[in-house]
Amino acid sequence: MYHLWCRLTLYSQTGDSVLAALAALWRDWEEKRAEPDALVHRLNEQVKRLLDLSTAYGFDGNLWQNYLTFLMVSTVHSFGLACERTGAAEGTINRVAKQDFRVFQTLFHFDFSPLEEDLGTGVLSLLTDYRAVPKREQLFNRDISECVRALSARIAAARDEEEIFALMTEHYRQYGTGLFGMNRAFRVRKEESLVFEPIRNVDRVRLSDLIGYELQKKALCDNMEAFLAGRPFNNTLLYGDAGTGKSTSVKAVLNEYWTRGLRVIEVNRYQFSLLHEIIARVKARRYRFVLLLDDLSFDEGDAEYKYLKAVIEGGLETKPDNVMICATSNRRHLIRETWKDKADMEFDGDVHQSDTVEEKLSLSGRFGCAIRFSAPDKALFDRIVRELAARHPEITLSEQELLRLAARWEIRHGGLSGRTAQQFINDLAAQSMGESSW
Repeated sequence: MYHLWCRLTLYSQTGDSVLAALAALWRDWEEKRAEPDALVHRLNEQVKRLLDLSTAYGFDGNLWQNYLTFLMVSTVHSFGLACERTGAAEGTINRVAKQDFRVFQTLFHFDFSPLEEDLGTGVLSLLTDYRAVPKREQLFNRDISECVRALSARIAAARDEEEIFALMTEHYRQYGTGLFGMNRAFRVRKEESLVFEPIRNVDRVRLSDLIGYELQKKALCDNMEAFLAGRPFNNTLLYGDAGTGKSTSVKAVLNEYWTRGLRVIEVNRYQFSLLHEIIARVKARRYRFVLLLDDLSFDEGDAEYKYLKAVIEGGLETKPDNVMICATSNRRHLIRETWKDKADMEFDGDVHQSDTVEEKLSLSGRFGCAIRFSAPDKALFDRIVRELAARHPEITLSEQELLRLAARWEIRHGGLSGRTAQQFINDLAAQSMGESSW
């Protein structure tokens, strides 16, 4: 096994990987470099890592093969990047990849029984037919789990490295490589370098789940279609009353289009100084990235908006065509204005107050696609309540009684909005199921 691991080129791993650790363990066992108890302890450590990985990603069945597949799809290398951009790679890199796939085919069906028999343990054999404890799907990333398990089964059934080459080429072409290939949404954090942190449990809402607002959804989708197709598009601002579906619409669009290469990176207002670095890291990838600035607004005296202005338009560097800025806000004009901004006279040392107003308004003006989400009228609110209730068979109230209770609820809970309607239905469904409501 150690000799196989040493022959990997594109997928060569450090000693921190499970594969590298097991390869070193196999070498030490063959060459009798360590005591049996020490080898068993090392083996159990790697088995625990495989079990932890299966829990984190919802793997089942042959965990060893699932792990190797996960390793193949998550490793970023030149072959994967070339396939991601242009489909099948060309030239010598193909031969290098096929050599690695020949190694992986052997590893997929590797016989651990001599090691286990000698050490008196069977922990690795147990992982070839693993049955996980049923778990709630939100505890793991379903995208990765389904993709890896399906690909793992196909690789295991492949006859030779040529078939594996075809499978991996198609996978990289469709999904890409690394974190961006397996996840649809990310947060960022700054350590020694910029880190993209996958968001495991993205809300699976679809546009059809958002009741009403047809014109708003169409405007958003038309702009997103242009973005995905490489046509001219505008940065997007969704603004309007609270609880009307602005953030939900962005999540729904992500779920509609992520298989076409759409990815969302969530950036909070205190990370705007990282925007240039974020864009530099993603501009060469074939995906289409939406930088989501959720619930955006600035108070008087805040300076973070200046970073945003420079990134959207106005800097020397052209924003790449695979990056869109999308903001949601309760305000049309994102920066708080005061009455003193209205007078073109000296006030607190600012001689030209009209210039101050122009500066504050210029940020909103850089979103060419501005879509307003207004609070629903009573008729739309009642429609939302009726359609949401229809999704819960446990709610058996008459329409008249349902709307009467909804009217009472919205008076006490913030007025007419889709969010209020959803909260009412959640409470009603919980009570109908015999659960105590909050």
